[in-house]
Amino acid sequence: MAGRGLRTGNEQTPDDDRRARDETLVRVCDLAGRPRGTGFVADHRGTVITSHEAVDGLARLVLHAPGGRNCVVTADAVTPLPETDLALVRTEGLGLDPLPVTVRERVETGTYVLIPAGGWREARVLGSTTVTYTATDRLHLLDEALELAIGTAGADALRLGGGAAGGPVLDASTGAVIGVLGTALHTEHRAAGFAVPLRTPGVTGPLAELLDRNATTVPAYGADLNPAGVLALTATSVGSDGPGAATSPGTDGVAPATVERAAVVREFTAYESGPAAVLGLVGPPGSGRTTELAALAARRTRGTDPAPTLWLRGADLLATDTSVADAATRALERAGRIVAAPEEGVHREPGVLPPGGYDGELGDIGPDRLARLAVAAGRPLLLLLDGPEEMPPDLADRLPEWTAGTAEWLRSSGARLVVACRAEYWEQVGTRFPAESLHRAGGDPELPPCVRLGDLTEEEARRLRSRSGIPEDALVAADARHPLTLRLLAELRAALPDPPTRPLDREEVFTAHLDLMCLRVAVRLAAANGLRGTAVRRLAAQVSGQVHEAARRCLGPGQGRLDRVSFEAVFPWGPAPGGRPGSVSGWASAVLTEGLLVPAGSGYRFAHEELADWIQGTHLDLDPALHALVHRRREAWRTERVPAQRSPVDPSAQSRSVPVPRHRIGPVVQAFLLLARHQGAGASARRLADLVEAVDDLLAEESAPTGDDGPAGEDGPAGDGIWWATHLLVDVLVRVPDATPYTRVLRLLAERIVAWRTEGRGVPAEFGPSFWEALPLPEAERFDLLRRLVVADGAPRQASPAEGSSTASGAHRRRPTEAPRYLDAVARLLAADPTAVQPHLIPWFDDDRPLPATPHATVATAAQALLYAHRRRALDDLTEALIDRAHRRGDELLAALAEEEPSAVCRAVDRWAHDERPARRVSAMAYGLRAAPHARTEADRELLRFAALTLLARPADRMLHGAALGLLVRDPWTRARHLPQALARFAAGDPQLPAGALVAALNTHPDPVLEAFRVRLRRPGADTSGALRTLADVTTPALARRVGVLVREVVELCPEAAAHVAAYVDRRLEHGSAARSVLFPLVSGLLVGCPAPVRAALAAVLAAPGSRDCGPLRRELLDLLLAHEQDPGVLDTLLRAAADGAARRGEEPTRELVHRTGLLLVRTPAGATGFDRGLVELARRVPGFATLMARWLADSPEEWAGVVGPSTRRVIENLAGPRVPA
Repeated sequence: MAGRGLRTGNEQTPDDDRRARDETLVRVCDLAGRPRGTGFVADHRGTVITSHEAVDGLARLVLHAPGGRNCVVTADAVTPLPETDLALVRTEGLGLDPLPVTVRERVETGTYVLIPAGGWREARVLGSTTVTYTATDRLHLLDEALELAIGTAGADALRLGGGAAGGPVLDASTGAVIGVLGTALHTEHRAAGFAVPLRTPGVTGPLAELLDRNATTVPAYGADLNPAGVLALTATSVGSDGPGAATSPGTDGVAPATVERAAVVREFTAYESGPAAVLGLVGPPGSGRTTELAALAARRTRGTDPAPTLWLRGADLLATDTSVADAATRALERAGRIVAAPEEGVHREPGVLPPGGYDGELGDIGPDRLARLAVAAGRPLLLLLDGPEEMPPDLADRLPEWTAGTAEWLRSSGARLVVACRAEYWEQVGTRFPAESLHRAGGDPELPPCVRLGDLTEEEARRLRSRSGIPEDALVAADARHPLTLRLLAELRAALPDPPTRPLDREEVFTAHLDLMCLRVAVRLAAANGLRGTAVRRLAAQVSGQVHEAARRCLGPGQGRLDRVSFEAVFPWGPAPGGRPGSVSGWASAVLTEGLLVPAGSGYRFAHEELADWIQGTHLDLDPALHALVHRRREAWRTERVPAQRSPVDPSAQSRSVPVPRHRIGPVVQAFLLLARHQGAGASARRLADLVEAVDDLLAEESAPTGDDGPAGEDGPAGDGIWWATHLLVDVLVRVPDATPYTRVLRLLAERIVAWRTEGRGVPAEFGPSFWEALPLPEAERFDLLRRLVVADGAPRQASPAEGSSTASGAHRRRPTEAPRYLDAVARLLAADPTAVQPHLIPWFDDDRPLPATPHATVATAAQALLYAHRRRALDDLTEALIDRAHRRGDELLAALAEEEPSAVCRAVDRWAHDERPARRVSAMAYGLRAAPHARTEADRELLRFAALTLLARPADRMLHGAALGLLVRDPWTRARHLPQALARFAAGDPQLPAGALVAALNTHPDPVLEAFRVRLRRPGADTSGALRTLADVTTPALARRVGVLVREVVELCPEAAAHVAAYVDRRLEHGSAARSVLFPLVSGLLVGCPAPVRAALAAVLAAPGSRDCGPLRRELLDLLLAHEQDPGVLDTLLRAAADGAARRGEEPTRELVHRTGLLLVRTPAGATGFDRGLVELARRVPGFATLMARWLADSPEEWAGVVGPSTRRVIENLAGPRVPA
């Protein structure tokens, strides 16, 4: 607080005031020691302001400060301002505190001032006037000089050469400098003295820069309150009310080690530079909320560019407050009392206020004025509200009104607010601030926009352990990043001569810390009461008992703290009434000094919130608590469902029922955890299952009509019961060391979530994906639960109307526009650690349940799609995971990888070929053949080559040699050597050697390859379809013609292969006109010279619609068939193909084809009968064909009269509906 300047209001004598003012003056002399005037320091750099007449004409100056400190400066250190009769002198080593300069541009007439004129004298400002100043160079005219009225003695000192030149003119009420005395100033009328005002409208240059620097670094108060004064007041608040005023208990004044949390700092920086007025810093107890708030305050108050920051505590809020401005007013008044208190010779403990109240010594220091000044200075006032949950219950009942008042005050004043609180508080208050006023950090679907605080990152925890001297293995993994546990463990290790060597968990650290604190309190009590030895141990046990008694009393109604009466009953200040506890006195001071409990508003609370929850949880009777919080509401609803059991409710009794504050959930969660530790997970699991059933019942109540004007959940207690049940389930299951014993509870909950979604009920947001991701479960169990849950996902970018509504249950019904999806959580987990997650998604391949939000998708196809989408993060691991669990969908995915990621599959083939497991070697050849056509690099082909050679060298794998030869034949480097052996095996019908493997050799060895195909196709039972399908892809004209000849030979020798030949023709037709030179002679020859079954198979292919490219060639060949065909069987096949392809072919081509076919069939009586029979059958079987026929018959009855018989017409009329002319 150096450089506050002179202020009134300090309880000092006039002599003390004069001495203090004398110590601010600098005497200006020439080298001979003759006095030229005085001056004063205006900034912390030592810049002196004096009158120009004091330095005019001097090449060197000597400046004398109180205490014998001198400084000699040359002319280049002087900035002369003769036009204002001022000079600025740069000095070093004077060691004087700067004086504040007024921020007012006008000084009112009649203002009383103090001036150094032969001693400090009081004068009065008569007004402003125009004066002249004669410097050595020329005459200067000053328009705004202050005319002063002063007594005779003072007037003599103000004469030229009287030594007063350059002295500061101090405002008598604020102590700020309003001007500089000048003795060489003249006017037409006689005056006692003049002064040059420092701050005038339009001031520029070095003087303006100095005045700005003074305003931001030298505090002034009252009417001259400046930005530095604002900083001083708010910094005093942070120092006295914030956690920096006191160090951690038992650390001998050494602050606990901290570590910068980069993510939080980034959010604070973005908030300070952004437009938002409110930031929520939300985290559970023990996550370091207060620590991060204190770090923010330190950066703002101690940085290179300090900004005003005010510390507020929730416990200091009053029931009568209308907004946060009321608490800010009281905090600033406390700071004002400290700032205005005497400084010399007075010792104060940190955080202890001076006696009395604030009487306006510093003028108006209200938050409105400070906020306006801060905004004008470009550094808005920031309020840090820590622990608002501790507000009085009466104010909590008026939370909406208080929040609205706070939002309005922030808007009008320009101030900003950071609220450090639990999630239970923020979910209620965050929604009541205007949405545009909230700082938006990372998305959290369960809460309004806020900055979430949890455990430290791995790197942050490592740095903190290093700074605190904690070994890396000192804590179990679950607690190794917990901020409070690390802090308490550091204190324990510093206090214990022989710290434990095994890893500790959080409860063990809390227990040891509580024992240590009780021992310290006992030592302090023993020292004050003259006890030693075993008496200290007994006293420590008594302290522990009293601490637990205090925790038990904190469980009563209220905010979890002791009122003053209860505190003094447990920890008396003096001797306890009746000689208890013990026979010692000073319990209260010992407990408070050690910091086990701290003041909180009008009462006291445990210093660490999580530690308090843990201690209180040991005394909580869990079953009655659950009944009061959850099951009583559930039972009441069940009773209300039966009208005969309804009973009237006494309004007065209902009004006396005070709900438990939601932030008091901590002791209940701790009681659950202690129950599981002491009685086993089964006892806790049963109660958690009851909570799942309670949520089910209460959700039904909330959505059920009550017979009144609204649903039960709006006005009844169901909403509060749901909140407690859902949050207890989530908090307990996330906090247990291992959730595996609770798998049945989690599966029950997953089933209910799916049922709620199916029934259209709102699903509590607390059961969203983040909960299931945070569970301490083996990954197999986690993904099994997520598999059950994905069918409850809503459609992307949708949320049900129930989830967007506001009900009595509060946050659990609030959902974002895009509700979080469990499938998205699976995708996040897969992207974060694909190697670990891939094996757990493959079992989903057996789950064919449909996903309601995604048409035509199932759980199995969703898993398949996820693995494919994230394949590149761990391709090799994915291939291994898929092959480990052979499955049809896994085979599909591997086939896709062989085509799109051949390098990965080639690497896998190489690994599997060298694997000792036979199944792996079989897979190597199967997928090697799939990947070979897509291998792009020589490295990939080399891997396949070596894999094939490896298997070919193993006699035990003779069954795989065909596939291996297929790979080697594809490879140009090994084709010539292994082709004869491959052709022999292919011709012999080796099923492991696919036809596609030999096609690559057609270009280099056409004759032997085609001969092998010829021999293979003539073999009975050969894979004719596969071979012909492979040959259909041969498009080289010369080779394609030879393949056509081969196909003609096959069908002539084996007419039963007609269907396979037809498939070959159909595949070749898709190549379009480029295939005409090969297909036309082949098909025309087959249509003329082959048996009817062959022609029928070809008719079905030629009548098919096909693609646009093959249309002309297909129609040409169809015309050829119709020109020569007379066999009824072939024509009947043609008719059926025409009807089956009507939808894709189009109406007119289908009508023409049917009519032409009918004209060919009616040439004979048997053919006409077959045509009628075929039309009736097709009208019944093919959707829409009866309607087409009816329309054709109605539009052109004469055209169809000779083709369709009368009875057939009647049947078609009955099937189609409209009347068909006879």
